[in-house]
Amino acid sequence: MTTPAHLRLGDLLRVGDTLYELVGIDGSAALLATADGRITAIKVATLLGDPTFEIVSSAPRRRRLVPTYFDALPPRIRERAVWLEAHVTEVLDGIPLAENDTGAAPRPEYDITRTTLRQRERAKIGELARSDRPMSLQVFQRYRRRYAATGLAALIDKRPVRRTSPTGRVDERYVDALHHALAENTTASTGTATRLKRAVDRAVRAEHGDDTVPIPSQQTFNRLLGRLREARHATGSAHTRRTLAHQPGTPFGTVVATRPGEWMQIDSTPFDVALRLDEEVSGRVELTALVDAATRTIAAAVLRPTTRAVDASLLLAKAMTPEPMRPGWPQAVSMACSALPYRVLRRVDDRLEHAAARPVIVPETIVYDHGSVYLSSTFRNACRTFGINAQPAHEDTPTDKPIIERTLESVKTLFAQYVTGYLGASVEHRGTHPDRQAVFSLVEVQDLLDEWIVTHWQNRPHDGLRDPLNPQRVLTPNEKYAALLAVAGYVPVQLSPEDYIALLPATPRVINSYGIKINHRVYDSDELNRYRGQLSGPTALGTRWQVHYDPYDVTRIWVRNHRDGGFLLAYWRQLHAMPQPFGDAAWEHARRIVADRGESTPSEETIKAAVDDLLDRAGPPPPPHPRRKRRTKTAQDRRVAARTRAATAAPTPIPEAPPAAAMFAPEDAEDVADIVPLPVFDADKESRTWW
Repeated sequence: MTTPAHLRLGDLLRVGDTLYELVGIDGSAALLATADGRITAIKVATLLGDPTFEIVSSAPRRRRLVPTYFDALPPRIRERAVWLEAHVTEVLDGIPLAENDTGAAPRPEYDITRTTLRQRERAKIGELARSDRPMSLQVFQRYRRRYAATGLAALIDKRPVRRTSPTGRVDERYVDALHHALAENTTASTGTATRLKRAVDRAVRAEHGDDTVPIPSQQTFNRLLGRLREARHATGSAHTRRTLAHQPGTPFGTVVATRPGEWMQIDSTPFDVALRLDEEVSGRVELTALVDAATRTIAAAVLRPTTRAVDASLLLAKAMTPEPMRPGWPQAVSMACSALPYRVLRRVDDRLEHAAARPVIVPETIVYDHGSVYLSSTFRNACRTFGINAQPAHEDTPTDKPIIERTLESVKTLFAQYVTGYLGASVEHRGTHPDRQAVFSLVEVQDLLDEWIVTHWQNRPHDGLRDPLNPQRVLTPNEKYAALLAVAGYVPVQLSPEDYIALLPATPRVINSYGIKINHRVYDSDELNRYRGQLSGPTALGTRWQVHYDPYDVTRIWVRNHRDGGFLLAYWRQLHAMPQPFGDAAWEHARRIVADRGESTPSEETIKAAVDDLLDRAGPPPPPHPRRKRRTKTAQDRRVAARTRAATAAPTPIPEAPPAAAMFAPEDAEDVADIVPLPVFDADKESRTWW
């Protein structure tokens, strides 16, 4: 036996027929551990003097150094790396790493005390040659040297984990020019990759000169576009590019609503259904909806030819008013038969007796975008009237109100696509002449939408309403509302006639001796007699009074009485000549027609005659008159008239008034148009006959 120069911890020693591991040295005593864990203490001098003592392996015991990505590798690659490690460690240490802790003796051809490293390598190459995985000596030596330096990572096939640059070998200056071109392409119309490469090539040559920066081929450029995140949709949807560009670079903010009405969102979008606006005209309308973040309830949704500020304002009143049951609706969709706590709510609000299963929600905070409808003073005044905190979203940041954005898309996919006259989400998805299939009017589709919200949406499990204690359970909006009701409580809001009038747009006007003039229309009534030419009360207004009007019905106005309270009702002086209300759009269009004739300051009678002519020409053609020469009706005339009639046909929750307008009819008039009765407003009746 050859006495070793020194002993090291971890050495494998054999004394007699027992294999030990040197686990410690305490002074002159050596601590030896057997394979079963028993510790034996023996003097070092006695150990070295024992004739049967020999060092089986003087190399330190190895520990496997596993890279962090090892478990993510394919099983085939992991298995080969472990197989190679066993053969390499047997050559290095005499025992494979997997058998290092078993106390097994090395095979004779790999005993490091009796063979050299060269002999063990040749023995291993011969062993592998007889297996199904032969290997040359040079390759094995390369594995052995790398393993001794870096461990298991040296034996892994690097192709699945190889780190490559997204831009490959393309010059960085060319990549910088591409990033700049992609930023400009965000708001541009979609083109091909060839056009984009041409723009980048020209920019590179203009900045760095010809033949300075290598220009990649078209195939390399196409691969580069596929690798860059900024290049996604560079040749695809322009709308998607703009949407992705508006996403914030930081994590999305999250606002958690804990009660109904605490956080609501409002928005408008084109409705993808062609409607019959008139006998001859069909077209699209806009959908405006108000959604509650806590329960995902669509508190209110209205369809209008063009959304105005008054529509958004009246949407607030609709959300706070129960949805009445309609003729033909199944009793199963009533609030009494729903998941809502009808008995509890009925005790505090009599309006819910014949209500449908749509919760009544009082908004606390409403998030809106920067559309002109929501930035108008009409909408903001309506929010102040009800004590609602109006919170504008950041410009070009749709992630500030994602719930309403997704809800409007859901209405299109879950409801609109099943309605006759569906136009598709874009021109690409549009069929052949879908507008010719329009069979429903605005009022009919509004009624269908209200029924769909009550029957389907409010009873449909929503993925955003998962139970936090039981994520597998998904709640419906009605179930979520009932769950939060015990915590949030319920505050009934009885809207008075003044509340509805306050939601209408307002403008300051003077009460003259002849009445009040708005857009060349004169309004008057006996109620104004005491206040003609008088100060209104507020110093800022002076002699002007706050006048509220309905853009869809120009037959009457309401004057806020700052002195005695309430509102003063005034009617249009030309009401006796107009058998049906018409909106501001028809009036403004008529003004343009008259202006085109050369009249710079048209009178009220002239504009009134032009409106009559417009509505007549937009309607069924009258019998020809040999002496009467009329202006040929245009497509714009028909469209304006149809949209006006469609808007005025949909009833609005504006309080009615007694038929006092007859006072403006001339006494000698023989053929006076019928006056629509204007009954006294009844809040209970109004809530049951909404829409």
